[in-house]
Amino acid sequence: MKSFHVRSPCSLAGAALAALALVAGASPSIAASQEDLAEVRSEDLRAGERENMRYFLIGAGPDVPAPEEGIKLMLVLPGGDGGEGFNPFVRRIWKNALGDRYLVAQLVAPQWSDEQAERLVWPTKKNSWPKAEFTTEEFVEGVIADVESRFEVDTAHVFTLSWSSGGPAAYASSLSKDTHITGSLVAMSVFKPGQLPSLRGAKGQAYYLLHSPDDFIPISMAQNARKQLAKKGAQVKLEEYVGGHGWHGDVYGMITRGTEWLEAHHAQPRRRKRKQ
Repeated sequence: MKSFHVRSPCSLAGAALAALALVAGASPSIAASQEDLAEVRSEDLRAGERENMRYFLIGAGPDVPAPEEGIKLMLVLPGGDGGEGFNPFVRRIWKNALGDRYLVAQLVAPQWSDEQAERLVWPTKKNSWPKAEFTTEEFVEGVIADVESRFEVDTAHVFTLSWSSGGPAAYASSLSKDTHITGSLVAMSVFKPGQLPSLRGAKGQAYYLLHSPDDFIPISMAQNARKQLAKKGAQVKLEEYVGGHGWHGDVYGMITRGTEWLEAHHAQPRRRKRKQ
């Protein structure tokens, strides 16, 4: 049986301030204090040995057997530049909002050109970039397969957490024909159906949306996402918070509540085709 590392429950002390200071549109400094993260394991990996499919696997270790049903997986598509600088924040998400029941895979946005990095952080099949070697949907599926090659994953609980610039790609991944995503937590993001796969793919999916009425991205976008995705057969919940664009208030509590809601409403897992 494959395994994962179990850690004792961790205090929120010292982490809340760092999260509250995080701005969704900018990558936080790696140099910030990380004393609270000393015991949070984070491996710098490549999916399928492809150099640009870089991701951090957080919370994993070889010393304790995984649950019989496998370990849950949360894939994170950060906002802003989608870069490695979000790693301390994502490790705090694992520590303070998810814990030992989860592995977290933080995807690092590839930079195909300076212009692309500025204009379209996470290219998708429908909202593409000419020089991109792969789409974000392919990246997500590649990471899922790579994690599954290392650990027994609970395929019923393969979720994404995305915010700001990461949101559209998370929507696209969940709507893709052969997706293995079973739930999506999308925060402070635009919703543009014209840049997404057919919304018919939302049938049976679960979406937990976080949005502030004070955000410069109109909350009507999140409300429209709730309406249109639900119309196509998805289960959707929208939670509002105060403070505008960025992570504000009870950050880890909001993520915990959203994850628990997804656990209760997730899509049925899709069986991965076995290689011959």
